[in-house]
Amino acid sequence: MKVAVVGLGLIGGSFALALKARGLATTLVGVEANAQNAAVALQRGIVESILPLSEAIADADLIALAVPVDVIPQMAVKILNRVAPHQIVIDMGSTKEELCEIISLHPSRARFVATHPMWGTEFSGPQAATVDSFSGRSVVICEKERSDAAAVATVEELYRALGMSVLEMNAEQHDLHAAYVSHISHITSFILSTTVLEKEREEEAIFNLAGGGFDSTVRLAKSSAKTWIPIFMQNKYNILDVLREYIHQLNLFRKALERDDTEALNDIITRANDIRKVLQK
Repeated sequence: MKVAVVGLGLIGGSFALALKARGLATTLVGVEANAQNAAVALQRGIVESILPLSEAIADADLIALAVPVDVIPQMAVKILNRVAPHQIVIDMGSTKEELCEIISLHPSRARFVATHPMWGTEFSGPQAATVDSFSGRSVVICEKERSDAAAVATVEELYRALGMSVLEMNAEQHDLHAAYVSHISHITSFILSTTVLEKEREEEAIFNLAGGGFDSTVRLAKSSAKTWIPIFMQNKYNILDVLREYIHQLNLFRKALERDDTEALNDIITRANDIRKVLQK
């Protein structure tokens, strides 16, 4: 299979490395607008060559879009305008509703499979790409019924070969659930970090006193603004809904603490402990 990966950052680079390691691609080429990222990708052997978009996709069997989510819809249309009947186009972005709406009436819509590998780290760029990143994770396929059945089967088989389990959702469901289980985690991390930096003026105290709990909670605050601002804007209304509930829960905790209401605090923490049962299923 000849594969063209458009965007060689953390996700695209890791996808290419995983395909290469498992022998799932006979040829791997990349498209990368950032010259430094392109150089790193070539140096690490993530792809064999960096080509212009039109040249890279010309004879690719699979075209994977791993660019920021605000770029994906327009690029998807551009590629679908040129796609041949045997080619498959996938995206790897973490928002889907706007993308699926924009491509919904395209004559080649069936050649597109909307996917979201549920993996990421606080790091970015091809230097952070890892070979086993997708293994043991889930991938969501959206609007499966709008894609060619053979194309979907190929994509599912590919992801399973990378060690992933496959889930199905419509685009609206995906974006809502992603807001609750992924996007709010990053917001919490960003805001906790800014709160600590605002109130704790002694950097040495932060470094010396911050334990594993703090470190793991703010880990995502190292994530790239260039990646996350487009995600927040595309999923704005779902995220605002999540934030309203999150602020409500914070206020319940604050009021219980103000009233010295240990019973209410116990109820909040006990309910929070139930997340363990969900994650252990």
